[in-house]
Amino acid sequence: MPQHITLEEQRVLENLVSIRHRLSRLKKDQKSYYREEDIVTLYDELCQQVARLREVREIEHHESDQYKNRVDDVLDDIYQLFSLFYLALGKNREVPATYVQLVTIKQNLELLNEIDVFKLDDLIPYKKRLESLEKIINNSEVEEGGFQQAQLSYISKRLRQCKRKLDELYRSVEEISPELIPIRRQLIEIRKKLVILSTQKHFDAAQIRDIQSQLRELDNQRDDGKFLAADGTIPAGQAQVVGLLEQCFDEVHELLASSDSIAESLKPIADRLIDIKQSLEKLVLTHRWTMRETDLWSYQVQLDEIDKMRKDGKFYDADGNVPAGQMVIHFLLHRCYHLIYVLLSSSEPVAEPLVPIHNQLRTLRQCLLAVKKYGGPFSPRDLYPYQMKLSSIDNLRIHGKFLDDEGNTPEGQGVIHSLLNECYDIIYELMASSDQDKK
Repeated sequence: MPQHITLEEQRVLENLVSIRHRLSRLKKDQKSYYREEDIVTLYDELCQQVARLREVREIEHHESDQYKNRVDDVLDDIYQLFSLFYLALGKNREVPATYVQLVTIKQNLELLNEIDVFKLDDLIPYKKRLESLEKIINNSEVEEGGFQQAQLSYISKRLRQCKRKLDELYRSVEEISPELIPIRRQLIEIRKKLVILSTQKHFDAAQIRDIQSQLRELDNQRDDGKFLAADGTIPAGQAQVVGLLEQCFDEVHELLASSDSIAESLKPIADRLIDIKQSLEKLVLTHRWTMRETDLWSYQVQLDEIDKMRKDGKFYDADGNVPAGQMVIHFLLHRCYHLIYVLLSSSEPVAEPLVPIHNQLRTLRQCLLAVKKYGGPFSPRDLYPYQMKLSSIDNLRIHGKFLDDEGNTPEGQGVIHSLLNECYDIIYELMASSDQDKK
């Protein structure tokens, strides 16, 4: 439950709202590249407000990770926006860029816990990503006691929340006895099939009955309602596995009972989530050419709005009932959050002004690798177009660096130069192999 806002916090809130408005104006400007000095200046202002908020809460003894009011909601919005701006600037290895990734990871982990369709293997990518983000946070250099220290503490709080949630998920699986792991794995695969079928407008009832038969086979392995080990003992993890089995049976009956598995009251939410999902799936394919990281903000806001409509993990209708189709909605919500996580994880540490050059070099590299794969012999004329394109990109450098329109040196020089050198190396290899073929 949100806490009361004191007078001191109200002053901080007013300043935070002002920062958010200025950030929103910057985000809406699609005609020019983001200026690093604009973002960094605003971020320093934010850090000062966070430091002030920290002082106030220390005095009022509100330092718990669970303490939350409207100030935290606004602060969360601002940190996510700043995080996306830093990613757009190519500052992926700086602390502010980690925040939105931590938020997305936490959302994914919470939904995994609710829909209970995950194996240990599904948790490994999140574990590795959190370790990577933790290194960035721990290796940051901030002045002890300075206002940057406050923002580091705030972001570290998010990291702790993610790690706690991940530990909970690991424990929930590790508590299950090895004898029950194969059964749980089968049930998870069955539940995934049910989720996929439930998202289809038309499905074959025979597919549902086939799944029902598989569930009955698993159910027949129980003795007096329990799964037993080979030695007749009752292995640990009964509650989780039996609960998952009964959940699958309930969802099978729900699908068989109705050809339309989503109640009318949930259809507007489902349609909205499907639209978001389709838009994000297109971005996954085209983001290198069409997306600014800040474009993800609108999707994040929409998903948060839908997520907040739930009570105790469920969507209710106007009469306070739990309508059919919960599984589908949860699956779509999780899928959307996961797509945002994929887009954030694949963000390259390259500033916007260098993105066109980066994309050209990536495409050129792929073409050269394809030429190398299919072999020669190659004449100088065959390789000439690739050399010309590479030279035209190389000639954009000034004193060895790629500059923006204002003469500044954007982030991503190392990535661009690495790609450029790799393309040169491939061309030299192709030319050398061509000379050897002639001999």
